[in-house]
Amino acid sequence: MYTQTDFKTKTALKQAIKDKKPLRYFQPGPFIGNEPLNGTVYLEGPHYPAPHTWYATATVANGYIVKVS
Repeated sequence: MYTQTDFKTKTALKQAIKDKKPLRYFQPGPFIGNEPLNGTVYLEGPHYPAPHTWYATATVANGYIVKVS
């Protein structure tokens, strides 16, 4: 899955969480629209077609990322 914002680094993503910015996420391609609203998701970035250079496990609540590890 990807974050709505195209973070170039995992550090930038973690800083956005620390700054309490509301962050959404999505599944690209034919699977869009079936993302879980609560629980755990697995993120990658930056967005395609750039090569993925970071991966993260995120906790989501009500459709927003609340924690990244």
